[in-house]
Amino acid sequence: MSREHDAAILKNIRLFALDMDGTVYLGTQWIPDAVEFLDAVERSGREYVFLTNNSSKDPISYVDKLAKMGLNVGREKIITSGDATIEVLQREFAGKRVYLLGNDLLKKQFAESEIVTVNDELEKHYAENGNITSDTEKKTAEAVVVGFDTSLDYLKMCVVCDLIREGLPYISTHPDFNCPTETGFIPDAGSIHAFIEASTGRRPDRIIGKPNGDIMEHMLRRAGYDRSQAAMVGDRLYTDVAAGVNNGMCGILVLSGEATMDDVAASDVKPDLIFDSVADMIPYLCSN
Repeated sequence: MSREHDAAILKNIRLFALDMDGTVYLGTQWIPDAVEFLDAVERSGREYVFLTNNSSKDPISYVDKLAKMGLNVGREKIITSGDATIEVLQREFAGKRVYLLGNDLLKKQFAESEIVTVNDELEKHYAENGNITSDTEKKTAEAVVVGFDTSLDYLKMCVVCDLIREGLPYISTHPDFNCPTETGFIPDAGSIHAFIEASTGRRPDRIIGKPNGDIMEHMLRRAGYDRSQAAMVGDRLYTDVAAGVNNGMCGILVLSGEATMDDVAASDVKPDLIFDSVADMIPYLCSN
């Protein structure tokens, strides 16, 4: 693709939705000139938000992390799959009691958003009585939400499988099988789905996070832009880039994290634009 082609596409982008790890930083180290890219976005009159599938951390955790790395942003700049899941629950499951497979940070987000969770009751019941029957669940949970639970234990897996086996609506925050760390990978929400499916035969009825539409619609509503004005930028083809191109937005791949050009050649997901890093977009922003 030519420089003119890239410039023509970027000229119309007013909002950059940015993945985080592998896109603007690696662990606690900035991708070279990523901060300069963020400055260039704002100097050009555009906006950016950070959009992450990771539901094991709340937005304030990311605000604090970025501050420690020298970037001060408000909570409004951070959108997680937990945020988008809460919006879906408030809109479509208002007042319903939820069993949440998630850690304390996600539970706190749910509580602050007045989502009623029944974890304590059901986990106590299971510990005292064993399996949860339909009579039990009808008095307690009305839906199940599965997130990236870094506090997962066997009792919680038994409870969630019993509820899903009973046919309750089954929602997941995001589909990622693994979460990258500075030393490798750890099992993520998609791996928990696989455990549940092996036991119950069910996959989630609805997955909120990238590449699915719920989180992208949530992001656009929050930011106040039309999809034709937005670009999703990330280092993963199957979540980040797919979230853009499958939802009517520009999908931009950066080669600073997971994906390689060999992956692009083998993938059904084709980015609209490819750059070595976000820094390579700076000249285009400055010229528009």
